[in-house]
Amino acid sequence: MDIQRALELLHMTVFSQSVSPCGKYLAAGNNYGEIAVFSLSAALSSEAKEESKKPVVSFTAHDGPVYAMVSTERQLLSAGNGEVKAWNWSDIVKKGCKEAWSRRPPYRSSLEVPEINSLQLNPKDNSLLLAGGDCSVHAMDLESGTFTHEFRGHSDYVHCLALRDQYQECLSGSEDGTVRMWDLRTGAQVQVIEVHKYEECSRPQNGKWIRCLATDCDWMVCGGGPALTLWHLRSVTPTTVFPLPHCQQHVMFYQDLILSAGHSPAINHLQISGELRAQIPCTPRSVHSLCVNQRSPEHKVAGCSLEGGGRMARGRGAE
Repeated sequence: MDIQRALELLHMTVFSQSVSPCGKYLAAGNNYGEIAVFSLSAALSSEAKEESKKPVVSFTAHDGPVYAMVSTERQLLSAGNGEVKAWNWSDIVKKGCKEAWSRRPPYRSSLEVPEINSLQLNPKDNSLLLAGGDCSVHAMDLESGTFTHEFRGHSDYVHCLALRDQYQECLSGSEDGTVRMWDLRTGAQVQVIEVHKYEECSRPQNGKWIRCLATDCDWMVCGGGPALTLWHLRSVTPTTVFPLPHCQQHVMFYQDLILSAGHSPAINHLQISGELRAQIPCTPRSVHSLCVNQRSPEHKVAGCSLEGGGRMARGRGAE
């Protein structure tokens, strides 16, 4: 390994990850625009060696960081500065990494190249939702590749998206301190929640930005500058403030728990009631995203994407 690559690995940040449709592979994207694909069956085997934990294939996908990834039944979708790209899983597992297609949202300025750092699939209408530095949420039809809606309302960078598919609604969290709810059928803004204005979850010393959110029917959990908080959406009421002093960067509902991670070297397992059930230590000082493999019972694992360190992804069992 040459000195340049050794330094790159030392300063590598993994921003995003996604599990393959078969559940046997984990893709991870880093700050150098690279995507590495790991074999979960090899890495999690009782006979796994150091070589088994290395990528089976890696390739340069974007000129800048790979901020977000999701998988369809056929393709891995990745997002970087200004564009979304698709890669066929059938090609990836054969170590062929040819770009299937690339799309760029209709930005308001031709000089604007904002990063896209959040992707969300909507399987009900086979669309892709994406958001980032242009303060808008875009909807793209995956069949035709056309952009069908642009949801405007945020006044600053959009960090995160979540789908409330029972109601055909999307939630977005922004640097402007708001969570906004959108009707996916009409493009109308349904609700605005100014999280930082609620005293129980406000933390002025950390700012008002919303970095992470997740939904489960009538419930939402979100955090960032404000404390990680569980909300009842119908009444727009914060019901549980979780006892985590650090800013959280990713959150998800998992079975009867809430999993979160952020500016501390741990993955938090939280009860809906607010109790901290467990804190699973990890080596990095900051965790950017969490991904639970629920596609394959044989390879059930929670992965975390990291800041710093020599490997693309590390993980441990979710249970």
